[in-house]
Amino acid sequence: MREKNRFLKSALETYEKPLLRYTQRLLGNLDHARDVVQETFLQLCRLGPPEKEGALAAWLFTVCRNKAFDYLQKEKTMVPMQSHAEEWVDPAPPPSQNLESREQGDQVLHEINSLPDNQREVVQLKFGEGMSYKQISEITGHSVSNVGFLIHTAVSTMRRRLNRVK
Repeated sequence: MREKNRFLKSALETYEKPLLRYTQRLLGNLDHARDVVQETFLQLCRLGPPEKEGALAAWLFTVCRNKAFDYLQKEKTMVPMQSHAEEWVDPAPPPSQNLESREQGDQVLHEINSLPDNQREVVQLKFGEGMSYKQISEITGHSVSNVGFLIHTAVSTMRRRLNRVK
């Protein structure tokens, strides 16, 4: 029992914040995201770790994503993700951050938020959460090659748009 408790504590410490960020972007509401993440960890408690070693991150993100979409379906409040994207901000940027880098960051965030939902989601999982194409494929249900295509298209689009801004 102690080993299971250590496993659950480690999983919570490692994945709670990334899951909250991801789910908040999907739902547009931090309180609802907390509920979904809590339900995800409760399911992990009930079912235990995935059998395949190294699959915990993909399992947690997949379960969390499915629960978030179930929540949206149940509430019938299909709000576009971008309408709430400006509300999500990482806590307290470092004080040394200057105005120019904040403006550039705002431009990049704006461009990410203007991407289609499927591109925005894979970009967030790849660059925001550091997931591999394979993990993103398992979470989203897209093929690995489609994940690569979506990321390539998103990055190319953002690069083109940001170069126009300069």
